[in-house]
Amino acid sequence: MALPPDICIRGAGIVGRTLALLLARERLNVALVDAPAPSATRDVRAYSLNGAAKALLQDLRCWPEAPAVTPVHQMQVWGDDGGLLHFGAGDHGVGELNWMVDVPVLQALLTQAVQFQPQIQVVQAPVAAPLTVVCEGRASQTRAELGVSFDITHYEQHALATRLVCERAHEGIARQWFGWSHAPGLTQPQAEVLALLPLGGEGGREVALVWSVHPQRAQELMGLNAEDFAAALTGACGQALGGMQLSAERAVWPLQLARAERWIGPMPGQNKQAFALAGDAAHTLHPLAGQGLNVGLADAAELVQVIRAKEFWRPLYDPKLLRRYERARQADVQAMGLVTDGLQRLFSQPGPLWQNLRNWGMRGFDRSGPLKHWMTQRAMGQSTPPAQARAKSAS
Repeated sequence: MALPPDICIRGAGIVGRTLALLLARERLNVALVDAPAPSATRDVRAYSLNGAAKALLQDLRCWPEAPAVTPVHQMQVWGDDGGLLHFGAGDHGVGELNWMVDVPVLQALLTQAVQFQPQIQVVQAPVAAPLTVVCEGRASQTRAELGVSFDITHYEQHALATRLVCERAHEGIARQWFGWSHAPGLTQPQAEVLALLPLGGEGGREVALVWSVHPQRAQELMGLNAEDFAAALTGACGQALGGMQLSAERAVWPLQLARAERWIGPMPGQNKQAFALAGDAAHTLHPLAGQGLNVGLADAAELVQVIRAKEFWRPLYDPKLLRRYERARQADVQAMGLVTDGLQRLFSQPGPLWQNLRNWGMRGFDRSGPLKHWMTQRAMGQSTPPAQARAKSAS
């Protein structure tokens, strides 16, 4: 890079690389800090991406091809006592609700795009720049060094993820169950959320599993051999896809709701330098709604939009400029956090009264028409106002 960087991005994950590519298109010089840690195991994650995220990645020519991307045509959600929600793409005039994307393939496409972008210099350590954007993930070391507190609500759940090949095709349906299980050593049943997400393209038989369970239950499941684990899963989902076989290693991590107290600020001890947080460095959500990466990519898109629209005389470290980004994103992230946290807490309340209430609510929501349409639009990355949703539903 012949010129000093305008922006230094710390963290070269999906959000960091996407942001670097977007900024480079604005003719900004970007230093992208990438110090990858070697991984001995295959990454089993798969992300649910909405229409806004797809359009963003397509614009960067980084959208994967099948079978690394799988359209989701329907979503089925079962409660713990007969409640059922059904979302169909055809009900909303679209071909897909969202898309399941293989993480390693998407990362490889972004890495290749960065290599061919002369405005981006990949560096091993942070460099000084008018603006530093922290995209290091929820365990960000830079965020801690900046003295930004991370308000964390720890859920009494761990996420267990892996991949499986099923006896029957997934038919492009994302399936989710809210239920209960007995964790070893505990006398009371514990709430859990089980999701089977379609992979392998149209007509595929592979699924990604995200199973949110009590930490002790997670340890028990991790200790089972492959056959016993598949049997336990098959029973938990009522043999929805027939027999199952593990096709990847299992991974587990603790779940939390978290948000940084502030997303912007001056770089300590540095004149004319500032920072901004984006992605999991700024916020984390429960995975039950599958919105984590969508929210992170929306951070990147909003920050670029704010920079693109700035007054020509305003520097990148200007606090008023960065506050526009913070205000624009905090409200949206807070709203999504309230939804995911509310659902997690609602389905964690024991007792028949709560059970009847939430399943009654699921059935009512499934028949609600305009409200259901509006919520689905939001999850798809669209923003149809409720009034327009009612008009569309009535037509």
